[in-house]
Amino acid sequence: MGLAFVSCEKDEDVNVTNEAEVLVEYLESANSPLQKDYVNSDLPSIMLAQDVRTLNATGDVYIVDIRSAADFESGHIANAHNVALGDILTHLDNADLSDIDKIAVVCYTGQTAGYATSLLRLMGYDNAFSMKWGMCSWNEEFAGKWKSNMGNAYATQFTTDVNTKGAEGELPVLSTGLETGQEILEARVNTLLTSPDEGFGAAKITNQAVLSNPDNYYIINYWPQAHYEDPGHIPGAIQYTPKQSLALNADLTTLPTDKTIVVYCYTGQTSAFLSAYLRLLGYDAKSLLFGANGMIYDNMAEIGHRFSDGAVMGYEYE
Repeated sequence: MGLAFVSCEKDEDVNVTNEAEVLVEYLESANSPLQKDYVNSDLPSIMLAQDVRTLNATGDVYIVDIRSAADFESGHIANAHNVALGDILTHLDNADLSDIDKIAVVCYTGQTAGYATSLLRLMGYDNAFSMKWGMCSWNEEFAGKWKSNMGNAYATQFTTDVNTKGAEGELPVLSTGLETGQEILEARVNTLLTSPDEGFGAAKITNQAVLSNPDNYYIINYWPQAHYEDPGHIPGAIQYTPKQSLALNADLTTLPTDKTIVVYCYTGQTSAFLSAYLRLLGYDAKSLLFGANGMIYDNMAEIGHRFSDGAVMGYEYE
């Protein structure tokens, strides 16, 4: 019987970069492109249609319309540039913005624009804003997407039961193969904008999908505590305080890495900003479309943040 001899050598120590940790520490630091923790200080960055129109009249805003080419041709704001979501960063990197005060990202409802603007901000575009309510606020001609998605179908399902955050755990695993915060950031943003499996299509979810089986998701109620209690929240939803909870030294690591996270806010616009950030870190995060406006519209009267006829400006378009 033959003998097999195996020569063993001592394994060398291998330093493996925890990319998600490197990335989040970088984005929360003064070394980040914005030189501050944007998510827990300024997010979201939204401007009104009135402000876009005023700045457009003086040439002080650069308008990026990320709707489809066909819808853009059917009607758009004067001077707007029609750019596909996947091309938005490259487009702005090559645009002459030297005399521009603000960048306005425009979509149908303000939600896809929130996703895009969040990534632009994190990349250092500190003058980028999504236009509130999207083209729905510009003219009645475009208002249908908001008007057809407001509703009260889930008002009776909302509860005041308090749900606790998950236990602290690990951050998601990122595998860009890069080491510095800036390198990882650039690679992840490129993936979220250009990958066929990413974009806002992968980052959104309907209220029907969530409310039909809320136990399938880890649901973040991104409201102040007072509103979590009144008008209440989706069954199972857990309250995270805007501009506070989702920092590394707070509650970020209470988010699960093995379950889809659903973020909801009042309108779906802030949650789009936040979902982009969480996806950047590697979480399977989705923004609940139209937020509370699509679930408990009448109950939002005292809180505000409701789309209404008064939000439609009736401005001219081309």
